[in-house]
Amino acid sequence: MICKTAFALAASLILASPAAAQDKLTVLLEWFVNPDHAPLVVAKELGLFEKAGLEVELLPPADPSIVPRAVASGQAEIGVHYQPNLYLDHEAGVPLVRFGTLVETPLNTLTVLANGPIDDLTDLAGKRIGFSVSGFEDVILSTMLSSAGVKPADVKFVNVNFALTASLIGGKVEATIGGYRNFELTQMRLEGHEGKAFFPEDHGVPVYDELIFVTRPDLVSDDRLTRFLNVVEQGAIYLTNHPQESWELFIRAYPDLDDELNRQAWSDTLPRFAKRPAALDSGRYERFGKFLAENGLIKAAPALDDIAVELR
Repeated sequence: MICKTAFALAASLILASPAAAQDKLTVLLEWFVNPDHAPLVVAKELGLFEKAGLEVELLPPADPSIVPRAVASGQAEIGVHYQPNLYLDHEAGVPLVRFGTLVETPLNTLTVLANGPIDDLTDLAGKRIGFSVSGFEDVILSTMLSSAGVKPADVKFVNVNFALTASLIGGKVEATIGGYRNFELTQMRLEGHEGKAFFPEDHGVPVYDELIFVTRPDLVSDDRLTRFLNVVEQGAIYLTNHPQESWELFIRAYPDLDDELNRQAWSDTLPRFAKRPAALDSGRYERFGKFLAENGLIKAAPALDDIAVELR
């Protein structure tokens, strides 16, 4: 059960909420609700958004691909998005700007079976690699292969249509790119197959933020965004200090997620949340833009001010 201290904190926060009408914010998630969204869910369950005068709706998208354009067109004030995709959106003329960070480390992996034929990246020559989304994952894979002296032309790319784990376990491919280190490895283990992951940042890919908060440029000066990030920070700190109580708040809100996969994902994701979500690592963003441009995914790295801001 959630400890009395946690309930006392939650009650005090809610009782302290202002009586005035709340400012509404719609947050369009990048996927269905899962442990990646823990700071948002826990902050909402504790009444922290309400205390800040915000009425926040967490909205999973019917189609994840609509998130950038939906936020840019004003259908939601905030979107949870991916740092790599932000550069592609900018290139396509979609007006978005990053104003905060949710998950500050990469989650993407190149995954193989632990007892399979791949011991290191050099073993991928002549093998089949499954993918779901072309573009950035192509660049990740090419960079990782090249770091091991393997030419991308020497492997066969197979579109497995989001069935990454099933394709690997079923022997349709010898490796997959795009699985998350906090989900797919546990999913494989639960299905009786241990996996082994190679991390992009260990093989030539610059470190990047996996999940970020984006908005349209004309909302950057809106004080609701500053208040929103302050609450997300409180949620992330509460998670760090009270992981079990936070888990119980999370599954109280989403009881259908109370299973072994999500419990393990919860533990695996906790260290990866940004403790200072408003902070912007300008060097990280500039290096990553340069990396994408050098690999031909965008024509030129955008100016930092065009894609990211640090609210104060």
